[in-house]
Amino acid sequence: MRNPNGYGSVVKLSGKRRNPYMVKITTGWTDDGKQIIKPIGYYKTKQEANIALAEYNKNPYDLDKSNTTLKDLWELFKEKKLQKLSRSNQLCLTSVYNNHAKPLYNKLYRDIRSYDIQDIIDNTHLSYSTQGHIKNLFTHLDKLALETELIQVSYSTLITTDKTPESNRTIFSPDEIKRIKDNKGSKIYDVLLLLLYTGMRSSELFCLENKNIDLNEKTLVGGLKTESGKNRIIPIHPYILDIMKKYITEDKYFLNFITRNIFLYGFKKIFPNHTPHETRHTFRSRLDSAGANQRCMDLLMGHKSLGVGKRVYTHKTIEELRDTIELLE
Repeated sequence: MRNPNGYGSVVKLSGKRRNPYMVKITTGWTDDGKQIIKPIGYYKTKQEANIALAEYNKNPYDLDKSNTTLKDLWELFKEKKLQKLSRSNQLCLTSVYNNHAKPLYNKLYRDIRSYDIQDIIDNTHLSYSTQGHIKNLFTHLDKLALETELIQVSYSTLITTDKTPESNRTIFSPDEIKRIKDNKGSKIYDVLLLLLYTGMRSSELFCLENKNIDLNEKTLVGGLKTESGKNRIIPIHPYILDIMKKYITEDKYFLNFITRNIFLYGFKKIFPNHTPHETRHTFRSRLDSAGANQRCMDLLMGHKSLGVGKRVYTHKTIEELRDTIELLE
């Protein structure tokens, strides 16, 4: 069925392209009766392109190119794009925008250059990961700005960030773990105990949904980042079962009682020489010291290994994982 006049169309471009389907609309006509075409996006599949065209017609982008600031573009990005990203990516981009993009809020987006963004990265002594998140933010905004013809050049591609440093992980000592246990009941320490007894990344724990926690079966389903890590089953250790019961609610996300930023701030005050990711290394190290099965450790942490193969969680497998995780004292 043909689209109505003025609705726009989807065309497949020739050659090998990552996103071969172009969505275009007609913005006017020349004096000799030819259409003035404006592309509004490029997509991997025809279905994605048709959805984008329908969304555009439902609520067309309306940017005043002469007055659109970074703040204006961010609001459009939140409305059109942000919710389509992973929960973890949403949190990172929002945090970076709120905490590091303020100097450019009221600057016209078409006037922002790579050195403006680079100054934010270079002059605030940020970690390499935060630098990467800033670049990621402007990469997303540039894509939307290109799509709406707000800019012609993506300056985010010229940003440089520090290289990922060599890993220098330090696991938590027995005394530090005892200190955490002694403060059980405090929100920051409760989150730390959840990390130490599940092996989850902090980003995974903050994305954990209440619907994926089964207190009857004493399991949870979560995970991000890799195919091996997504939607993995983790038995709930008896030591943290009361914490799970304490905080589970009808809300969507489990950690609704604390934001990730507040947790990270509190964590740094308590353990300035550690990172939250080191709880994950501590989890594996403790299991390894207790003689845990390699295959089960890989399943619990979401690591790919030759021994795992196709991941199928049978009842036997879950019981094996439960026996493994209960090796932790």
